[in-house]
Amino acid sequence: MSISQALEVVIGLIFVYYVLGATVSLITQWINEAFETRGKSLERHLMKIVGDRHVGDFVKLPQLQALRPIRYKDWFSFLTSATEPKKLEKIPASTLVESYFDFVGLTASKEFQAEELKGLINAFPESEGKQAMLKWVGQGVTNIEKKKKRTTMYFVGVMEQASATFRSNARSFVIILSILITILLGTDSIQLAQTLWNNAGVRALAVAQAELVVRQDDAEARMDDLIQQLLDLNIVRIGWWQTELPPAGSSAVNWVVFVVLKFLGLGLTAAAISQGSSFWYDLLKKITSPTTSSSSASSGGGSSSSSSSSASG
Repeated sequence: MSISQALEVVIGLIFVYYVLGATVSLITQWINEAFETRGKSLERHLMKIVGDRHVGDFVKLPQLQALRPIRYKDWFSFLTSATEPKKLEKIPASTLVESYFDFVGLTASKEFQAEELKGLINAFPESEGKQAMLKWVGQGVTNIEKKKKRTTMYFVGVMEQASATFRSNARSFVIILSILITILLGTDSIQLAQTLWNNAGVRALAVAQAELVVRQDDAEARMDDLIQQLLDLNIVRIGWWQTELPPAGSSAVNWVVFVVLKFLGLGLTAAAISQGSSFWYDLLKKITSPTTSSSSASSGGGSSSSSSSSASG
């Protein structure tokens, strides 16, 4: 068993995981952009603050409208530069607090009597934010500035919940998409490792592509070429379920072994690519850097030897 051969197999596996992980990341990014999932997550949490029926009016406040990101209107807008604002995706806590106080009409900087303040707050839209305000008044917090401080802490928590919800949903989507892509392409880690181990040509090309990715910072720009390389290497097998099933009349043992190994191989791939392309790219840099450095050193040493020989001659 060659250590360098085993290392090349590992590099080839990581390269495949990187490319498929990058593919999943690009699709996820496109889905999030097309369906504005981050903005919708934020709006659902804003409902806690201003109530279900008033979110639309709340986000129309000028100071919040100014925070809306811009995107192309459709697929062909990059030719005409036609853009439109997206849903709000992030609001600084201080801006959110000031906007809320403007929205409910509580802008005076003064001390209120408890009953007077309760009367004002009872006119607010029904929401968790309203109930929090009433609770603070019951605790004796009637100064507007003090209420803003408490409201800021509350809203920071709501914004963190919105971000955590988005990340959780995105993570779930990435896992599901990783499973679907793995099954569609038939990228079985066990078969892949065997192919890389037994086929020196496939292994060498995979390592060369991996080193090329590491040398180029913007590897995602060449994603189509990288995926095509995987297809050329016969590493992905679309329609594998039509060609890899045990032949008719196979024993139950053969079927059990096939199912277990296939489930394990596909499961390893899905779990790997769901880690994301950044994880595998960083690992690829760490593993290939010594290889690249040693290759460069060998080339340099060879050149020096040649030069010395020439000089001696």
